[in-house]
Amino acid sequence: MKWLLSGFYSICMLSVTAQAQLLEQWIEEPIDNEIPLQIRNTTADILNTLDDQRDENRKELDGFTLRTDSYGSRIRNFSKLIPESGGTPMRNILVTTWRSGSTFVADVINSIPANFYHYEPLLNYEIVQIRGPPLAEEAMNIIRNLLACNYAPLDEYLEYGSEHSWLFTHNVRLWEQCQRRPQICWMPEFLTPFCKLFPFQSMKVVRMRLSLFEELLEDKRLNVKIVYLVRDPRGTLQSRTHREWCPENSDCYDPLRLCSDLISDYSAAVRFRQKFPKTFKAVRYEDLSSEPYERFEELLHFLGFNMHPNVMKFLDSHTKVNYGGVSSTYRDSKSAPFHWRQDLTFEEVDRIQRTCKPAMKLWGYAMAHNHSHLKYLNPILPASEFS
Repeated sequence: MKWLLSGFYSICMLSVTAQAQLLEQWIEEPIDNEIPLQIRNTTADILNTLDDQRDENRKELDGFTLRTDSYGSRIRNFSKLIPESGGTPMRNILVTTWRSGSTFVADVINSIPANFYHYEPLLNYEIVQIRGPPLAEEAMNIIRNLLACNYAPLDEYLEYGSEHSWLFTHNVRLWEQCQRRPQICWMPEFLTPFCKLFPFQSMKVVRMRLSLFEELLEDKRLNVKIVYLVRDPRGTLQSRTHREWCPENSDCYDPLRLCSDLISDYSAAVRFRQKFPKTFKAVRYEDLSSEPYERFEELLHFLGFNMHPNVMKFLDSHTKVNYGGVSSTYRDSKSAPFHWRQDLTFEEVDRIQRTCKPAMKLWGYAMAHNHSHLKYLNPILPASEFS
């Protein structure tokens, strides 16, 4: 059995044409007279799922036009972006921290046709912020393997995901296939070739600080863009109070840690903007939410996309009403970022501000001076570096 699975994985590393031919031959011409039925069925399930998704991708891409690639050139041939055809996908990574609006922003990006969404690849690290050694190298290896559609070394990631299905549920195109054929969902032999069907990849990371992503921006082979998402720390900390996992973890509840990260992220953002002006962008959650159509159009243009009807449909359905629980992305977007003004007392706000004043000044957030001022405060100031 062990050599059969090893051989099966080797086949999955081949081009799709050779893959199909060898797998079909393997089924039709059993070695030692018989291949176990379970392996034959698994092989057939994987081949059928890959075929189904190719058809889905073709439908989604029908009539779809791209703005530009990372270097300003028009893209007319999607095969140049599809890994199974030898192409390099357009990749983007959303970097932020917990409860900063990232689920909403990442879901907007994921509404682009034929996108493969790597949702929180460091989820198995639980509630920790990675700022450097010893975890940074290991975490970056996970990110690089996912961007390369290489699931073979990711045993811990997949084992965690098999017990926490939301690791995949946000990747709607993958999860639809997992629901049809759950027996192959967590297999590297399926995930590697499946990921390689897609011309676009997105990822959101909330457990790793911005400076550590410099090596990805320097690697031109990746064709990656990074968007840093920041939120007013008063809103972030208020939102975290609703999560049962937060109060026991200082990386989550401590304003000093959060705002120290915001300061270091700001320094990295200033450097990245100068060094990588075409592949790095910083945005405030409040700006995106206050003017969702205009701001997301700007963001998508930066990523190389036009404002697709799917994006418009998503914004229409997710920005006008409040629906669902604390993790829902159905929100009145103009008011959602500012609930903290009603939900926190001035004393609570002031405790955060005393710690976070330097970070708030850098990112363009106004201070509340007293109870009355808090009630009517417009917390958004021009952010000189990133407005």
